[in-house]
Amino acid sequence: MSDDTVGPEGNPGGPEESSFIEYGIDEKPPLLESVFLGFQHYLTMIGATVAIPLALAGAMGMFEAAPGEIGRLIGTFFVVSGIATLAQTTIGNRYPIVQGGTFSMLAPALAIIGVVAASNPAQPLWRASLLELQGAVIVAGLVEVLIGYFGVMGKLKRYMGPIVIAPVIALIGLALFNVPQITNPNFGADGTGQNWWLLGITLVSIILFSQYLDKYHRLFRLFPVLIGIVVAWGFAAVMSVTGFYAPGTVSYVDFSSVAAASVVQPIYPFQWGMPQFTPAFIIGMIAGMLASSIESFGDYHSVARMAGRGAPSSRRIDHGIGMEGLGNTFAGVMGTGNGSTSYTENVGAIGITGVASRYVVQIGALVMIVVGFIGPIGQLFATIPAPIVGGLYIVMFGQITAVGLSNLKFIDLDSNRNVFIVGFALFAGLAIPAYMGQVGSASAFQEGLAGVAVLGGILGTTVVANTIFVIGSTGMAVGGLIAFFLDNTIEGSREERGLVEWEQMTEDDSDFVPFWQRLGGKDEDVPPSRAD
Repeated sequence: MSDDTVGPEGNPGGPEESSFIEYGIDEKPPLLESVFLGFQHYLTMIGATVAIPLALAGAMGMFEAAPGEIGRLIGTFFVVSGIATLAQTTIGNRYPIVQGGTFSMLAPALAIIGVVAASNPAQPLWRASLLELQGAVIVAGLVEVLIGYFGVMGKLKRYMGPIVIAPVIALIGLALFNVPQITNPNFGADGTGQNWWLLGITLVSIILFSQYLDKYHRLFRLFPVLIGIVVAWGFAAVMSVTGFYAPGTVSYVDFSSVAAASVVQPIYPFQWGMPQFTPAFIIGMIAGMLASSIESFGDYHSVARMAGRGAPSSRRIDHGIGMEGLGNTFAGVMGTGNGSTSYTENVGAIGITGVASRYVVQIGALVMIVVGFIGPIGQLFATIPAPIVGGLYIVMFGQITAVGLSNLKFIDLDSNRNVFIVGFALFAGLAIPAYMGQVGSASAFQEGLAGVAVLGGILGTTVVANTIFVIGSTGMAVGGLIAFFLDNTIEGSREERGLVEWEQMTEDDSDFVPFWQRLGGKDEDVPPSRAD
């Protein structure tokens, strides 16, 4: 393992590699070890990778109308995730960051499904919905491509310092505290609520191996998540086979679904049919894409910080967002019904395992592509009980929140201005999405806006209401926009805002070499100023 302590991509003056990092971004562990590390890395994302297609399937009525297609929908998510990750880590921003389905685009997707259902489509609801979702995701992806490769996000970076980045990243973790895998009601007699015993076994195992036993054996240090999940999953399987956990309960491991899955499932472009392009649906999905872009902006900074690198340059951010746009478009073409964005869980995985290797993430991506086409393996992942995923989330999201807040060390915390902005952004980023959750749906929100005096005719339109609802439902978008506005309008010195130190630790644009220049012989790890 390299002990080089120069800055990002060899840039002197940048931060040193984090002391707990076992493998840095450019390091390659042995192949067999990389396979297991890559599998573990993706295993931390499996909750969202399975949860999003299951949520879509439930809303579209696939469990009743087309249960046999659900496995293929999940497999499609795996394949898209793997290919998008390879593209991002190879051609895009080259950070060790997994790409996959996004909860930011799930909200508009569910709203679209509701509208399609109310229209009484001529074909089955699930197929009609997927065709509309395909078209909306494709166009939203193309818009993100323009945002990325025309440098929009990169130009905004100069106005986004630690005061903006800290709430955005922290809210990524905080906003997910109430996911159903964690906040189900107490475990009841019928076994349908939360199983705190199983969640606790997962949580304690990961903490034990990553924080207490990591000093005693390298395996505990490298594979705490994998070992913890296997321990809890094995326990749940034994309890299911012995009849202690009954079929249909939240903790039951149903291996019959694995045996019934097709050995090879076909996954190909436009597999559900040709996409439909409805303007109102497209606008709603673009709003979700904008929210996911803000989340990705925060993810790039948190991954760089976790790996001990300098803050990403404008050039790297633009290439990352542009590649995510291509990933979104590809997801639409393949028919996931959802987009593709940076997985926030990735940050927690690096923090717990100390593995920030791009090579490991790429190996994991190849595994996911294979898994997507092999039905039984993908279905095996789907048998992981929700309480185990909940225990994993508690560790992951807590780590993400802490990474976000750690950026505050660059600002003057004795400044009333700074404390006010951070506190207000964090509170609003939790409160406004909670309010939107109480409203219930985009259509209900639209009805409320239509009754607003004077502006009701504008605010109550589908496009405006859906856009406000989606952004308002996304904590990191709310907190980020508020922090961005206040930090750039309330008077404060650059030193006070942390911008001077922030700029010193940000890599130069020349430190990131695009894919086509690397093909010409340039080495990304040696900036032009040091190439000789």
